[in-house]
Amino acid sequence: MPDPRFFSSKGPLTLAALAELAGARLERGAPDTLIESVAPLDKAGPGDLSFLDNRKYPDAFSRSEAGACCVHPEMVARAPASMALLISETPYRSFALAAQAFFPQAASTGERHVSAIIDPSAAIGDEVEIGPGAVIGANVTIGGSSKIEANAVIGPGVIIGAGCWIGAGAVLSHCHLGRRVRIFPGGRIGQDGFGYALEKSGPVKVPQLGRVIIGDGTEIGANTTVDRGTGPDTVIGEGCIIDNLVQIGHNVVLGRGCVIAAQTGISGSTKVGDYAMMGGQAGLTGHLTIGTGAQIAGKAGVMRDIPDGGAVGGSPAVPLKDWHRQTVALARIARSKTRAEK
Repeated sequence: MPDPRFFSSKGPLTLAALAELAGARLERGAPDTLIESVAPLDKAGPGDLSFLDNRKYPDAFSRSEAGACCVHPEMVARAPASMALLISETPYRSFALAAQAFFPQAASTGERHVSAIIDPSAAIGDEVEIGPGAVIGANVTIGGSSKIEANAVIGPGVIIGAGCWIGAGAVLSHCHLGRRVRIFPGGRIGQDGFGYALEKSGPVKVPQLGRVIIGDGTEIGANTTVDRGTGPDTVIGEGCIIDNLVQIGHNVVLGRGCVIAAQTGISGSTKVGDYAMMGGQAGLTGHLTIGTGAQIAGKAGVMRDIPDGGAVGGSPAVPLKDWHRQTVALARIARSKTRAEK
C-alpha cells in the first residue's frame, strides 16, 4: 500500500471514472462504486484497484480481495465473484493510467526559495518552482510550470521547456530541453564529452563545442550522464525513457521512444533508431547504427550495426537465436567435460 507519508491519494474515484481513464470496459461493478487507492493483488482490499498482467498468477488473482481489477478478457472466469472488473487487452497499461489519476505528479507551487541564486538575466516563466540552494545561471530560459528542485544547477544559456522537472542536485549545461522533460536527481546533462586526440606524447583534448538537445516528454534517470557533442549535437528524441546510471557519449543520436535500462553505455557518434530497447549493462561501441525497433539484451557487447527490428545478445553481440544456441552448446560441452572427468 502507498505510504501516506510520501504519497497522497486523490481518491476516491468512481469505477466509471476509472474505466474511462484506463480505456477499459467496466464489468460486474456498479459505476458509482468508490475506489480509494491502488494495491497489488495480495495486499488489496475492497477499496483498492489492482491488476493482473502476468497470467502465471491466476491463483493470486482468484484469492484477491481487491474491490476492482484491471484484467485481460481471457482471465475473467477466474475472478472472485465480489470483484469489479476493468476489462482491457492491455491491463498493465490500463492500471498505470488509473494509478496516475490517484497519484499524479506533484504540480509546481510557483514558489522560489529565498536561498536560490537566480541571475537577473534569467527568463523564468509563470508558476516555476525553484527549490533551496538551486542556482540559475545567466541567460537561462525556464518555461512555465516547471520545477527546479533543491541544489540543482542550471548553467548559463540553458533552455528548459514548459512543465519540466529537474531533480535535486542535477547539473545542466549546454543543453536545450523540450516540454515535460524529467531529469531525475543527480543527472548530468551537457557535460564535457570524452574527446581526445591520442598522441605518443599524451592525449590532446578536443574542445566539445556542441549541445545536448532533448525532445518533449523524455525522462532521464538518477545519476545518468549525457555528454554534449563535439560540434554536432548529442540528441535525445521525444519520449525516450532512460534509466539510472546510464552513460551517453558525445554526438550520440537517439530516435523517438527509446527505452534504455540501467548501467548501459553508448559510445560516441552512435545513432539509434526509433523505439529501440536496451537491457541493463549493455555496452555499445562508437559510430554504430542501431536500427528502428532493435532490441539489445542485458549485458550485450555491441560492436556491429544492428538492422531495423534486429535482436541481439551476448558479448560480442550476435543475433538472439545464435546467442541462445551458443549458450546451449556451451552448457552441453560443460556437461560432457564433467562426465568425462568422472
